[in-house]
Amino acid sequence: MLSKTEILTALHGRLIVSVQAYPGEPMRDPKTMAQIAASAVTGGAAAVRVQGLGDIQATRSAVEVPVIGLWKDGREGVVITPTFQHAYAVALAGSHIVALDGTRRERPDGLSLAETIGRLHDRTNALVMADCGSLDDALAAADAGADIIGTTLAGYTGERGATDGPDLELISDIRDAGLGRFLVAEGRIHSPAQAAAAREAGAEAVVVGTAITHPATISSWFAEAVEG
Repeated sequence: MLSKTEILTALHGRLIVSVQAYPGEPMRDPKTMAQIAASAVTGGAAAVRVQGLGDIQATRSAVEVPVIGLWKDGREGVVITPTFQHAYAVALAGSHIVALDGTRRERPDGLSLAETIGRLHDRTNALVMADCGSLDDALAAADAGADIIGTTLAGYTGERGATDGPDLELISDIRDAGLGRFLVAEGRIHSPAQAAAAREAGAEAVVVGTAITHPATISSWFAEAVEG
């Protein structure tokens, strides 16, 4: 297993590609997701972010870069790796980094974020990425021991409106807060220019998902443009 320093060094100033398909979609298969992840690495991704234990296991076998794993369970509220048991399973599946809901909302198992992160650090070597929706979330996640802060949930928790593109103001605010945590921009980054803007705002790495790995959405953008 790579060390924390090795992982964060590998991610600094680099692109992370999120490779996910929704239930019922033609690509919803671990082998397919792993192949897409490998293609993203060929194109320059320094790490990949995948959802589900099968996808994590398949992707670990397909790529040599760090794997950020998560487990989405539920339809509303805390959905991204919502409990310690989810997080522990994601780590055991082979994730170098476990991504989980890093908001201040109550978690389904009743554990605090600090308790969840503490148990995960005690029992595994995985780093923890806290998917946050606001500056207050980021502050709390840093206090809870998260290794990485992500802006994944900005615009989705009710604390901030959804921006057209990445929430550059939030990225800048977290950077200026001086939390001493690795900062990752994620959410609504749909072009190289937006990715560059996220870096300029202070993100140390940038996650892009839909615009690279979700053909159904990308096709819809072009279809709407062509059909007027």
